[in-house]
Amino acid sequence: MRIKGISRELLLDELERKFRGDLTYSSGKILSSMCTRPHRFAKLVYMRCLEKNLGDPGLFPAVVELERRAVQILGSLLSHNEAVGHIVSGGTEANILALWAARNLAEKRRREVILPTSAHFSFDKAADLLDLKLVKVGLNEHFQVDVKAVEDAVTSKTMAIIGVAGSTGLGTVDPIPQLSEIASAHNIYLHVDAAFGGFVLPFLNDLGFNLPAFDFRLPGVCSITIDPHKMGLAPIPAGGILFREANMMKAVSMKIPYLSGGETEQTTIVGTRPGASSAAVWALLEHLGRGGYSKIVKRCMKLTRELTEGISQINGVSLVTQPTMNIIGVKSCIIDIRLVAQKLRERGWAISIFPNYIRIVIMPHTKSSHIDSFLKDLGSIVRELIG
Repeated sequence: MRIKGISRELLLDELERKFRGDLTYSSGKILSSMCTRPHRFAKLVYMRCLEKNLGDPGLFPAVVELERRAVQILGSLLSHNEAVGHIVSGGTEANILALWAARNLAEKRRREVILPTSAHFSFDKAADLLDLKLVKVGLNEHFQVDVKAVEDAVTSKTMAIIGVAGSTGLGTVDPIPQLSEIASAHNIYLHVDAAFGGFVLPFLNDLGFNLPAFDFRLPGVCSITIDPHKMGLAPIPAGGILFREANMMKAVSMKIPYLSGGETEQTTIVGTRPGASSAAVWALLEHLGRGGYSKIVKRCMKLTRELTEGISQINGVSLVTQPTMNIIGVKSCIIDIRLVAQKLRERGWAISIFPNYIRIVIMPHTKSSHIDSFLKDLGSIVRELIG
């Protein structure tokens, strides 16, 4: 550490120079991220709450109440007004919390978790941390979990089943109604990872897409991950974990005796938590409302259609599957798709590469002009590689 500090002006100049190497959402070049530029109103609220620590509720009861209200709104969005939970750091923490609760509620002989191969890698982290065994099952022709494979995998050791509502790779939604039936029939904990889809699927239904239920309407669903810092436009960090019943959340409670308000129960992984995140999520949910989010999702889906139509006009590439939401997979049967991805990156495009396809996520920062530029570069690269 320096004896004498550096001036604010010099440090800000240095930051500006360093940040020139970062991509920006406004450039339109970021097509790989499930996060986006946070809403300007949410940023304002966040900045006003920087000192507030949700981990010490006796000092900041107002943000505790704002978190409760944010969770209540999210519960309503997911068809359960009485849901309980927390605004947490992200989907990884939320998924770990869900399996931690499931483990503590289950008999000790039950330590196996059935999940699709499309599930997020956070479940591998959770299994390692919680000493659980993952039983991964394959997908059907629609890139959803194979329901029969799930049913066949159930044993007396099965502790939980994971369903995905908006997979990381293709945005597909597992048949959660059937998973709910299996979970209920065998008295197994069912967790739905809707980290991305939670802020898309309800509004798609509002727009007339008529998708199957994935949330607490289904009696077997015990908990849901939903991330406001993805399609919810909240500042990072702002994940969400919701439980159907309070006793599920209390399964991971720890008593903390030394805090300002006296003995307190914590039901999260981290102790110190940013109250700014919960305040920003609550403010944004109230500000945009269901109608505001529906408009955002409608616009993203319009751009998704523009992109899919453009891809269909490029000989040599095609869609992996018709998109369920604003996530697209692009494959090729005649050229190496990894080479296409490499050349796109050389032109400044941030895209995700999976073993057999390129993934593109259309987020609120994406514009029609960005789609046009991307399609132009994609077409040029494909023609070059085909020769």
